[in-house]
Order: sequence, then structure tokens, then C-alpha cells
Amino acid sequence: MNAFTLYYFQKSSKVEPHNIYSQIITAALTVGFGGSTGLEAPIVTSGSGIGSVVGRFLGLSYRETTMLLACGAAAGISAAFNSPIAGIVFAIEILLPEFTIPAFIPLLLASATAAVVARFFFNEQLFFLVTEGWKMNALVYYVLLAVLIGLFSIYFTKANSLIKSFFYKINHPYKRVVIGGLMLGLMVFLFPTLYGEGYITIKNLLGGNYTNVMTNSIFAEYSSLPWLVILFTVITVFAKSCATLITLGAGGNGGIFAPSLVIGGLIGFVVAFSANTLGIANLNVANFIVAGMAASLSAIMHAPLTGIFLIAEITGGYVLMVPLMITSALSYLINRSANKYSIYTKPLAEKGELLSHEDKDTTVLNMMKLRYLVERDYLVLGEDDLVSARMQEILHSKRNLFPVVSSDRSFKGLVFVEDVLKTNRAEEDNLSVNDLMQAAPAIVVITDPLKKVLGKMEKENAWLLPVLDESGAYLGFVSKTAIFNKYRALLSRQADYME
Repeated sequence: MNAFTLYYFQKSSKVEPHNIYSQIITAALTVGFGGSTGLEAPIVTSGSGIGSVVGRFLGLSYRETTMLLACGAAAGISAAFNSPIAGIVFAIEILLPEFTIPAFIPLLLASATAAVVARFFFNEQLFFLVTEGWKMNALVYYVLLAVLIGLFSIYFTKANSLIKSFFYKINHPYKRVVIGGLMLGLMVFLFPTLYGEGYITIKNLLGGNYTNVMTNSIFAEYSSLPWLVILFTVITVFAKSCATLITLGAGGNGGIFAPSLVIGGLIGFVVAFSANTLGIANLNVANFIVAGMAASLSAIMHAPLTGIFLIAEITGGYVLMVPLMITSALSYLINRSANKYSIYTKPLAEKGELLSHEDKDTTVLNMMKLRYLVERDYLVLGEDDLVSARMQEILHSKRNLFPVVSSDRSFKGLVFVEDVLKTNRAEEDNLSVNDLMQAAPAIVVITDPLKKVLGKMEKENAWLLPVLDESGAYLGFVSKTAIFNKYRALLSRQADYME
């Protein structure tokens, strides 16, 4: 899903065609060889790629292409989980937070069509939930579950940053794969439930086979001890998060959609099974497993509605809507209190490349790059040039100021045409450019963000500033006019998309 958010937020909904097939192939190889990730995120990216490619092939506008991209994402979720409602909610919640009713119609059609086509190939329900509903005396435990998952999701986000930074420091890709593979192999040896996406473990737990968590492990002979099962499951929860992040950090392709569900399900199992073992309550373990799945998805992805409707659809557990709503909302709020952005959008937000609907001015400025706004058609003067030698060029220039540079193109200052015209002919013969040069009110570096550039312009009351590269060499000028024109164009494009 990281690739998906990158294409949506940073690349103007342009997904390269190879993602239609490459995402599925590489993700299947990753999970097939034991990578502890999920297949849903690559499926969503693949579906979005189809929508983006079709939109560009037909020459559609940015707004229409983005809508097709969102339709592809909704269809991917709908087909993968046989959950058309969750597909629609996912697209609206993650991609189209300011949607309108006309935008809702194509999502309905795409999601429903994907569900129908998927049923021709796979007609089984992903998880089976046997429940008689929820009880009032269990609400306090649902709240406890939400708090635990909310706190764990904060840990998961921090662990994601740490493990990513560890693998980023390993420059050689093969060395990265080998190290990640050895780490993952050791973890799977100790905790076999970490192999692949982990849905089989959740299915067994929902079916009442609570000792399945320890099956095939070196501790399997002790699975009859309830407290050892609980301890092993708690360790597995932390191990699953590390295994997933190691798989992705080492170069594997996949997403955290499935691991989030598995982690939440395991935490739900621990809470309910522990309460039952202690004898302090008689909780329906299956209910807590599905509630934990919804809460985990909600907290980690910052998508509470997707968590609620996805779990309700794939388990048939609509009777648990109230517990699902409580756990999803509380876990989301706990994570949001520590992390403004989800695990997917945080890297883009840190780079200033995330389109946010909370502060449109800042986010639109973050989308703009200074290097595309530099005006280079200025007459450049050398600091040792004689005014008389450059007079004809100055008089025929369409600009009223000129940058002055040294022999190595280092920026020195500015010369204004008014100062040149004030000189008399007698002075021109011996007057050098250096004699008329003035210091620039401020300078900007090509890597400066536009918000910083505008700040300098406002501070110095300047409409035009010279742009230098990181070594101090002159590149051109940037003007408020160019910035405002680009800003209006981007803002207009986003407004058209939201209509």
C-alpha cells in the first residue's frame, strides 16, 4: 500500500502499467516463500493501476483518472475479500474523504462488478463466525481490547520506522535480502504461525482450536497448558509485527493489511481467553477475535469505517456492529493521538508530499517544487564586465534587472537597469558592472521548499529572488507570479476533482 499512496498523493494518480502484473507476481512470490505479509495491498495497487492506465489511455482529466484509480482500489478490496461494501468504504475513507454523491456511483458499480466476477472463481467465505451476539457485561472488555490494540498500534508504527531505517542502511540489495531472510527464517522456525499471511491461524482460532497457535512449534507438546498458550500468543503478536516489517524492509512485496488483521485477532484472543482462564468473565472468544481484527485495521491504517465493514462482511458478523464500532473508534483515537498520519501516509507527510484536506494551502505548496518555477531567461553579467561593452544587450533586454556572477558562475549581486541608464557616456567607458552591483535582498537555494521561499519574499517585501544551487552558483530567478500561478493551477485541479 505504500506504493499505492505514493502514486495517489505524489504522482498525480499516474500508476506505471507494469504495476498491473508486477505487483501480483512479486507479492505472490514473497508470501509463497514464507514472507509474513499480505496480498491485499498489491491487489489494490494492481486494480488502481488498471484504472489509472485506462484513464490516461482515454485521455481523461486528472479528476476522472483519479476516480478510475479509486474504483480500481475499491474493486481490489471487494474481489479480494468478497466484501463490496468494504471496498467502497475503503476508497471513500482513504482516497476520497471529500467525496460527493456522483463520485459514489462509479464506486458502487466497480465494487459490485468485482465481487460478481470474483464469485465465479472463489465463492467461499474467508472467515466463519459462530456467535449469538454480544452481551452488555462484556463491553468493559471490548474497551480494554481497544486500548491494548491502540497502544500496540503506536508501537507498531515506531517499530516500522526503526526496522526500515535499519534496512535502509544496508546499501547492497542482495545483502539486505540475505539478512532479512535469515532473520525471518529463524523467527518462523520458532513461531511457525508467522509463515505467510496468517489467515489459517485466525480460522482455527475462530473454530475453537485454541492450541493451533503452538502447532508445529518446538513448544507444541506444552499446548495443553492454557497460560503457556497465552504467553506464546503474546510473543507471537510482537513477533508477527517484526516479521512483517522485516519482510517488507528486506525487499519483499506485500502489505500490512493482512498482518494487521492477524495481529488484532491474536490480541482479541489473548484478552478473551485470559479472562475465561482466570474465571473473571465468560467471554465469547470468537467475538473478541473479530473485534480485535477491526480495531487493529482501524488503528494502524487510520480507517475505522473500513475496519468495521470489512470485518462485518468477511465474517458475517453484522450482529457485532456495536462492539466493532466501539473497538474501532477507540483504537483509532488512541493511535491518532500519537500519530497524525497513518503508517502509509507518514513517510510522504515527512517529505512534505502528502495532499491533506486539513491544510490545503500548506499541502498544495508542498506539492510544488522550486526547480520547476525557476526563470532562466535573464541576461547574465560578469562582475568584471564593462558597462559600455554590455550596453546594447542591456538596452535590448526585456528584463529590468540582471544577475552578476563571477568567472565560476558564483552569484555576486544584482544590477538594475535604472542605475545603468543614470550613467553618462563619459562614465561608461571605464565603469564596470561591479561598480553598479547591489546585494540581493535575499537568496533562495534550489532545494528550499516553496513555503520558505514565500516567507523570504514576504520578509524582504520582494517580488523576485535569485535562485542558486547548493554550491552557490546562479541558476535563475523565482517570482511570486510564477508561484501563485502554479498554486492556483494545482488548487483548481484539486477543486475540480472534489466536485
